[in-house]
Amino acid sequence: MQETRDGKVVVASSNNAIQMHTFPAGDPDGILTRFTTNANHVVFNTDGSKIAAGSGDFLVKVVQVEDSSVQKTLRGHSAPVLSVAFDPKDEYLASAGCDGTVRIWNIEEQICEVNLSLLPKCNDVVNAKSICRLAWQPKNGKLLAVPVDKAIQFYERDAWMLSFTLSDDFISQPLNVVTWSPCGQFIVAGSIDGRIVAWNVLSKACLERELHDKGFTICCLSWHPKLPQLAYTDNEGNLGVLENICRGGGSTAGSKASPAGSQCLAVMDFWDYCDMPLVLVTSSTKKDYDELFDGDDDEDFLNGDMMDHQASVGNEEDDDITPTPDVPTLKATEKPEGEEDDQSIQGQVSLYPAKPSYSGPMPTPPQKPFQPGSTPSHLLHRFMMWNSIGVIRCYNDEQDNAIDVEFHDTSIHHAVHLTNSLNHTIADLSQEAILLACEGTDELASKLQCLHFSSWDNSKEWMVDMPKGEDIQAVCLGQGWVACATSASLVRVFTVGGVQKEIFSLLGPVVCMAAHGEQLVLVYHRGIGFDGDQCLGIQLLELGKRKRQVLNGNPLPLSKKSFLSWLGFSAEDSLLWVTGRNFSPCFSIRHDSTH
Repeated sequence: MQETRDGKVVVASSNNAIQMHTFPAGDPDGILTRFTTNANHVVFNTDGSKIAAGSGDFLVKVVQVEDSSVQKTLRGHSAPVLSVAFDPKDEYLASAGCDGTVRIWNIEEQICEVNLSLLPKCNDVVNAKSICRLAWQPKNGKLLAVPVDKAIQFYERDAWMLSFTLSDDFISQPLNVVTWSPCGQFIVAGSIDGRIVAWNVLSKACLERELHDKGFTICCLSWHPKLPQLAYTDNEGNLGVLENICRGGGSTAGSKASPAGSQCLAVMDFWDYCDMPLVLVTSSTKKDYDELFDGDDDEDFLNGDMMDHQASVGNEEDDDITPTPDVPTLKATEKPEGEEDDQSIQGQVSLYPAKPSYSGPMPTPPQKPFQPGSTPSHLLHRFMMWNSIGVIRCYNDEQDNAIDVEFHDTSIHHAVHLTNSLNHTIADLSQEAILLACEGTDELASKLQCLHFSSWDNSKEWMVDMPKGEDIQAVCLGQGWVACATSASLVRVFTVGGVQKEIFSLLGPVVCMAAHGEQLVLVYHRGIGFDGDQCLGIQLLELGKRKRQVLNGNPLPLSKKSFLSWLGFSAEDSLLWVTGRNFSPCFSIRHDSTH
């Protein structure tokens, strides 16, 4: 949720604030405004002098960038705000909300000019079918484009009446976002199932139809200010580029055509790296290409299947093809029917593969280790742990680098404030102790620190250094013992007083761990997952007087294309876990189970 203008980036941060940063350095440059809950969308106006933001507390704010004390608050939505958009003339602001309305605001008078009931109602952004990223026609703002279900509705300025609608049979799910070309002649829409469609607004003709190869939701679209290129992002964090957008002759609106004239480059996606396209290389660029791929000029690399690949030469302006280190491109046009491939290629270009082709199942990037009950470690203000005992908060900014511990029941122990000089990133909390851990650096080893406040000597603190090159990735506190899992796939078990009593190997890299009484549960990668699935295993032990394996290497049941997001025990001593999409319909394990 960010925009860039003139060396500035504005971001809706985790503490409900709209934070300004410098670009490209990314240094904090002041807070523009705050909300009482999450900000859902923030945009600049045309000249970058103002920002508008909508939040979950039903408010829309317009703030001057140079003097953030100059603000206007627009009240009227009865549910969280989904999106906002500035009129190019700065007279109006459009906003869409979970209350099902699209509102047009007069910014100066802070009043709602018109209220359009266009969208399905919902109670929060996460439950909305579409985030409804609406957009004004550039320069004159004559039309307001609103994605409504599977079509774009266009409303005429001042009259605020429906002017016309654009749709296409290629669209099968609700549209999520729309954007205009800088000239105002073309418009592009992205859907929640990864379809991108472009139209000529004047002729109403559909020009492009593209399908995201993974089917991820398109959540943002942006035109290049000068070139026929369109950048997009999806809800899985991938960035892609469509080239030569709207440069073709167009196709009849409503026809089901395959993508043409554009090339999708998911430059932040693992799978696309594994399936790079063939590259047309001329004699003038062959040397550069060999240097790019470490001079690998093995003739056996050109197998028969690759040499049979159909290709043709474009016009003269496309002949000078220079591969770039980032993404090799393929520039070719359709050859006339009946023309032989050899005639088109001979003496001019040769096929040189960037990588052997593979069309089988693609491996899933393994999810990184995490601590259940915590928020992401990159946040400046985060929860290191939130459980039934209390809360551990971490503050890491220019003013303070500290850890605060608060207990739900203050009769157990008073609140604790700690300086975080070692930059601890992992924590756990029980009625006996506070457990902290930090990663290693070039100078310092990874450390495990325990504050045993239930010790007989009133306050006992101990710290253990891990061997060089071994980093702590997960920790947990049981009844009278402490455990940590490391990057060496080892689990080290200590007494709560600091004596290491056991060490054993995991069956794979750790994902997370949790404890309850004498029970220790660990989740790890037992293999490589494919097609979006994680391949996880679970191990459950009882660390009493005699260690007993309850589960040893069993597969962890997960729904299709989901990931583990939480692991722990209930108050009734049952083991539960939650997937990244919903609560997993898994079995529970009692302490006396023999599964």
